[in-house]
Amino acid sequence: MNLTRQQVRVRYTGDVQGVGFRYTVRKLATPLGVTGGVENLLDGSVQMVAEATPDTLRLLLTQIHASRLGAHIADEQIAWGPAQGLAGFYYR
Repeated sequence: MNLTRQQVRVRYTGDVQGVGFRYTVRKLATPLGVTGGVENLLDGSVQMVAEATPDTLRLLLTQIHASRLGAHIADEQIAWGPAQGLAGFYYR
């Protein structure tokens, strides 16, 4: 198991605004100890930036798809990188 924190940046497209996407992602991320945030973008997509161990981030991504949000996601672009030391979990 890799305990080194990583960052995942995901841009979700589809019917992802106005469906409680940001609230639900925050609700899923917080108990896992994930830091970062989620926000609506002007083009109608939603972007999540999350930091945790790779296993925890994969679990969060799985939970997002398994939740009611999964039906609203048409596509996602995922980029992995090193953690930047984000604190808390914001949504805007």
